[in-house]
Amino acid sequence: MAPSKHDLRAIASALPSLAPNGLVIGVDEAGRGPLAGPVVAGAVVLGTTMPAGLNDSKKLTARARARLEKAIHADCRWALGLADVAEIDRLNIFGATMLAMTRAVAALVTLCDEPVSLVLVDGKQTPAGRSPGWMWPARAIVGGDASEPAISAASIVAKEHRDRLMREAALLHPQFGWERNAGYGTAEHMAALREHGPTPLHRRSFAPVAQMLLV
Repeated sequence: MAPSKHDLRAIASALPSLAPNGLVIGVDEAGRGPLAGPVVAGAVVLGTTMPAGLNDSKKLTARARARLEKAIHADCRWALGLADVAEIDRLNIFGATMLAMTRAVAALVTLCDEPVSLVLVDGKQTPAGRSPGWMWPARAIVGGDASEPAISAASIVAKEHRDRLMREAALLHPQFGWERNAGYGTAEHMAALREHGPTPLHRRSFAPVAQMLLV
């Protein structure tokens, strides 16, 4: 007996990569917490060969992330979306994250030119109804960056790309140690912020930076 529509929906929910009606895209972001730099979102459709060792990017070593990024680039379809510091300060970090995710998925959909069955988003909320331009069915998965391979892959490409951006930014502003802290508020970063003040890449809507502007 052929499976019913209800059975197909259940299979798609349990095993998203088998969804029958289009692409299943994993989405995650990197850079919500730092005091400086953009927030970057990754969007990934897994290929037929899943890269071995996928996991939450924060749980992987730098060497493992670099290896997996190469495998994802080679074996999967992927895209990135970015919201810059001005957008973070204008929208707040949540709104900017939703915007970056929307841009990542839109870029990937354009690249693939196929219908979308489901977008799996790490966290408690999706951009649906929260970001203009979002038009795809979505499901939020708490801890999805560790449990859903497509989201894990998205977290890896997002973090690797953002870390590269911050290493490049560190060449212009070497006093903040961004090549080591990626813009997070480490003791090194905070000490440099107190001594030198904010740069154009600092998020002025974030309290530690805003407080420096008042001194």
